[in-house]
Amino acid sequence: MIAKGASTLSNAELLAILISSGTREESAVDLTKRILMSAKNNLDMLGKMSFHELQKFRGIGEAKAITIMAALELGRRRMQETAKEKITINKSVDVFEYFQPLLADLSHEEFWIMFLNRANCVIEISKHSMGGVSGTIVDYKLIIKRAIELLAQSLIICHNHPSGNNTPSKNDIDVTEKLRSAAKFFEISILDHIIVGNNSYYSFSDNGL
Repeated sequence: MIAKGASTLSNAELLAILISSGTREESAVDLTKRILMSAKNNLDMLGKMSFHELQKFRGIGEAKAITIMAALELGRRRMQETAKEKITINKSVDVFEYFQPLLADLSHEEFWIMFLNRANCVIEISKHSMGGVSGTIVDYKLIIKRAIELLAQSLIICHNHPSGNNTPSKNDIDVTEKLRSAAKFFEISILDHIIVGNNSYYSFSDNGL
């Protein structure tokens, strides 16, 4: 890395630096190649591996599993810091770039709200609820209450699909319509509903919903 730079190293070599050693049977690089192969050489899939799943690999104990998870979490946080610099929302991809580091690797659904002022500047971003693999609970009254407290002009809602398929379900459409109807009474607009998959998203606004 010192001689050639970090960008020249493969993903396996970078991971090998983190775990520092392999086993008697295989080098650190061979071990990390095997781990990556199980994740189809996809860092997003690797990021979804749990502590216990990583420990199933011979040569990966608690400390090495924690090191890998910590490195991936730092990567997510770095992406999130970059997204935070955008305080004004102009298009759907701005929302996706903020939420993708937060939601893409989760094995459960989370429902988030972005509150905006008249100039589409973000006032507050908060997690509304957390659910299971296939859904989460939405309390419309609490969302509207918070929007009124913040004097928000509009809302953008966002949740993830752990399956990676970002196509909206009937329930996703129903939730959006119910919240839109509730917000309309208080002259608050729902600008968009973003569904985050792995490396892609679905925008209700962009698709005419």
